[in-house]
Amino acid sequence: MKLFRLDRLAWVFMRVSGVVLIVLIFTHLTVNLMQDGGVKAIDFAFAAGKLANPFWQWFDVTLLWLALIHGSNGMRVVIEDYVYRPGLKRGLLVSLGVSAATLIVLGTLVIFTLDPCPAGSPADLLPSFCAAG
Repeated sequence: MKLFRLDRLAWVFMRVSGVVLIVLIFTHLTVNLMQDGGVKAIDFAFAAGKLANPFWQWFDVTLLWLALIHGSNGMRVVIEDYVYRPGLKRGLLVSLGVSAATLIVLGTLVIFTLDPCPAGSPADLLPSFCAAG
């Protein structure tokens, strides 16, 4: 009974997260590609400037988390449906969980800790938009 409830919640999550992901992805594409010169304007300065704003940090973290959890849940369903050997199935599910968790943690750390202009760095190694000194 508990497994049925978990599968039902996963099914509902896939539908809801899919709709939210569509909105997030098109917003992401619109902001990044349809403004001020399109794809040519996207460089390190653009990304670092965006990630300096808390709104865009939370937007990107939401997109990252939903995409990774949504995709991992889809892969879980594929593994459950097509892998019949119990040991292999368990190994694949554990690998999937570890890789998804690792990507979520690393991606979240990058989004919230990116500092393109660290104090004390040599000026010749800093990007051009960082103030010298």
